[in-house]
Amino acid sequence: MGEIVGAALVAHVPTIVLPEATRHELNEGKEISLVPGLHRMRAEKLDALGADTYVVFDAHWFTTVEFVVSSHERRTGRYTSDELPRGMSGVPYDFPGDPELAALMVEEATAAGTWLTPIDDPYLPLHYATVNLLPFLQGPERWVSVSLAQTAETDDFERVGEAIGRAIARSDRRVVLLASGAMSHTFWKLKQLRNHEASDPVHIRTPEARAADQQRIAWMEAGDHARVLDSMPDFLRFHPEGMFGHYIMMASALGGRNWHGRGVKYSEYENSIGTGQIHIWFD
Repeated sequence: MGEIVGAALVAHVPTIVLPEATRHELNEGKEISLVPGLHRMRAEKLDALGADTYVVFDAHWFTTVEFVVSSHERRTGRYTSDELPRGMSGVPYDFPGDPELAALMVEEATAAGTWLTPIDDPYLPLHYATVNLLPFLQGPERWVSVSLAQTAETDDFERVGEAIGRAIARSDRRVVLLASGAMSHTFWKLKQLRNHEASDPVHIRTPEARAADQQRIAWMEAGDHARVLDSMPDFLRFHPEGMFGHYIMMASALGGRNWHGRGVKYSEYENSIGTGQIHIWFD
């Protein structure tokens, strides 16, 4: 019987893969806490778990008429971001996939009355919500990415997440879930954003968005995931990345409102040109 052995809400912002000198230049001469946070997560948590597979809920992979799960035996190539090619260009990647687990996910999602399709096309694009984690977290484990359906609502994310939890239980895998995405997610406009590149949360787009993020971080630290899920209509006013689907699927796979896992911060709460970013680990 399979099990989820760990989970995390993780930030994938392009800043983390910029050269150290560039990161310092953008952040008033200091390192952003997101970079050492990922290294610590690997060393303090992931190395000891002996996981078979990482499942990434990828907040940059938007699909329309269904959710999609990568079902490749292996993915290898080079990645250049169309959004930010100056900072993410020709990045090599090479990692094994987990088509067997992907197939179980599809079975469970179909039985739950929702739509999840496995795709193993070698030309299927990757997105940097997955790629940017690799330099920090990649080991021998398999990697599977799950898309966020842009037409989904909160209950759709819950249904797919629950199905993925059941699929993992049916498998023989030890799985880590990575909800890769931001919290509030409104950028400063182009004429202003270069004045707001430092990580200090004073640069979050609005004080109200910052307060909403920090409230939910406190709930996660307390293990009050029911309150995070029940307050989604209010949080959506602050445009969380991907409608917060990455977190909702992760939480739902772990039991949703009945999950009480307490979060531990593996970074500070930081700004990225107006958006709220943090790493939070759940045992």
